[in-house]
Amino acid sequence: MRTFLTSFFSLFIIVLGILLVSFWYAGRPIGTSEAKEVFVVPQDKNGFEMAATLKSQGFIRNDFLYRIVAGVKGMSASAVSGGYTLSKNMTMWQVIEKLNDHPDLVWVSVREGLRKEQVGEALSLQLGWTESQLESWNNVYATSDEYYEGVYFPDTYLLPLDETPEQIAKRFIDKFNEKIGPLLPQFAAKDIKWTTGIKIASLLEREAAGPQDMKLISGIIWKRLEIGMKLEIDATMQYTKGKVNGAWWGNIDLAQKQSDSLYNTYKYKGLPPTPISNPGLEAIEAALSPEETDCVFYLHDRNKQIHCAQTYTEHKANIQKYLVYVIPTQ
Repeated sequence: MRTFLTSFFSLFIIVLGILLVSFWYAGRPIGTSEAKEVFVVPQDKNGFEMAATLKSQGFIRNDFLYRIVAGVKGMSASAVSGGYTLSKNMTMWQVIEKLNDHPDLVWVSVREGLRKEQVGEALSLQLGWTESQLESWNNVYATSDEYYEGVYFPDTYLLPLDETPEQIAKRFIDKFNEKIGPLLPQFAAKDIKWTTGIKIASLLEREAAGPQDMKLISGIIWKRLEIGMKLEIDATMQYTKGKVNGAWWGNIDLAQKQSDSLYNTYKYKGLPPTPISNPGLEAIEAALSPEETDCVFYLHDRNKQIHCAQTYTEHKANIQKYLVYVIPTQ
């Protein structure tokens, strides 16, 4: 019996020693470099194995022990979606603590058709900007007709919390350049300035009920420009109206249609001085490849179905047919 206990104790000591050495070895840094690298936890974590990914990217030695240590420390083996700055000289314990803290970069999604200030509001909410930082964003390229509006490409971004609004703006513009770059030869072949294309695309984002309408409305806008007809687009007037009672893109009244703004497409022919929103790729492509049409008028019915007309008489008939509600007789 005594021999058995002695053997068991010896075995226990050996196993314990192996475990301690394993934990010690697994917890050591993989390298000595202090260079910061961004470890990304995706927005959609379905199927994402964080410990295995940490191991494959060289931040930890053993994913199994990582999960055990995280549990022992009472911490999650996962992390909030975002980006975390790690280095190869961090111990496994430091990695666990870092990934249980706030991310250094956050995911921000911006949809198509927002004006620059609206993009700024979304960024301010997600990045925790002050009023001063939001003002800096709104004033980026304030004196530039080319870069003030329309080039803050709608997409999903992983943005550092410690960057300035000016640096974040550059990220959006870089993405815009990346997306529009392959289209520039087509703009050149059709003798269309890219700035003109973006202006039209910005109108399409505000006027179309969806991508299915964009090429037709693009054709109508180009047609009006070709024949020297005023565009008479409400969205350009909504742009000048700005934010009223906490809402952007409000209704337009007759007085505004008579204003002297250069964005007043009821008074002035041609395109507005700048884009009025930040368009996505489908709108830009529609501006570049309009549908051929003889229509110069269009409207959307209550079901968002588009109806176009070649003459104002036909357009008035469409208004009567699709928009005017007639109380049925009893």
